[in-house]
Amino acid sequence: MPSQKRKRFNAFEDFPAESSTESSGPIPSGPVTTQPASQIERIERLKPSQMLPDRFQPRRLLPGAIRNDFFNGRLDCYKAAAAWLEMAKKDPGIQEEIDRLLAMGSSFKEHGQIKPITGSWVAAANGEYVFQIETGERRFWAACLQTVSHKLKEEPLLRVEVVAHPSRQRQVLENRHAEPPSAVGQACEVSSLILAEMGIHPEADLKDDYDFFRHVHDQRMPAGLWDRIMPIMQLTRPRMVQLLNILNLPSSLLDLADRYRLPERVLREVLAQPQEQWERLIQLSIQNQFTSDEVAEVAAVTLATSDSKPVPRPVPQPGSSDLDARRALRRFVRALSEMEEADQVQALDQMADDLVVSGKAEGALLLLGELARLVEARLSRR
Repeated sequence: MPSQKRKRFNAFEDFPAESSTESSGPIPSGPVTTQPASQIERIERLKPSQMLPDRFQPRRLLPGAIRNDFFNGRLDCYKAAAAWLEMAKKDPGIQEEIDRLLAMGSSFKEHGQIKPITGSWVAAANGEYVFQIETGERRFWAACLQTVSHKLKEEPLLRVEVVAHPSRQRQVLENRHAEPPSAVGQACEVSSLILAEMGIHPEADLKDDYDFFRHVHDQRMPAGLWDRIMPIMQLTRPRMVQLLNILNLPSSLLDLADRYRLPERVLREVLAQPQEQWERLIQLSIQNQFTSDEVAEVAAVTLATSDSKPVPRPVPQPGSSDLDARRALRRFVRALSEMEEADQVQALDQMADDLVVSGKAEGALLLLGELARLVEARLSRR
């Protein structure tokens, strides 16, 4: 445990209070208002180069391979976006995230930026001001990726709202509203809420971002803390404890599990196996979309084969496209049925958006309609 005197980094500690104007950053032009400060909403338009995401935002977007260089100032937002696009060419998980963000960036041109980014001006180490993002990091990176991918010469302007008191709670609520988080993302959300409630902030020289979230394992939860978090997460205490256990995986495996959105049950089964099997089981789960039962089966076969040198179990080859489709449908139904009701609604809403953006909505509608008709016909014969 670090000593009490050691300075900790708090992404929001320099945010100005409502009544303070000493470090409020650039002031937009316009008439002076006599409204109380708590009622004022300052909407500005900023370039991405004037902004900085919160490094310890629970939902991680920027891949680990370029996170440190970006947050340590070795890459600006556009160079980081270019490196991200390059990584996506070799990694389908990264490409999927990039596609979603580029689709969002395209919608800015067609419909405008409907929801502003929130945050506040803070003084940087060089004495200049930077807009610290509280919510809206996806919109920030969507604009950066769009600029780089289309080789635009001018920076885009994004609408931002200056808020007086950013919070982890607002970040989590925004994340869960925007897109259902992965199991790893949910684990980081629970951890960040607990640490925020206890007034614990990241250390300035932290090298591994996940170490901040793992710090929750060293804490003793005060009375009533879980009750304050449950309304935000919409999860029971046992479920949140299960999610926090995911953080026991090494950071490299957490990144993989997050990128490919492995379910919590699969990760729980991986953690139940010997540590030397974790990486292989996660890789197989990604490649074959294993359920938790299939993870347990593969692990059991490996242990039974050899105590010293595990022999990988041959991965069954699909017999036909028909078989692949049926397996995928079963996984789809199982994954949705394991979600909380609110998460199901968000997941279906996002799927609808993805289908429309991809141009496959009409075909999917016809297929799902026919499937519904066949299911109803069979149910009626019971």
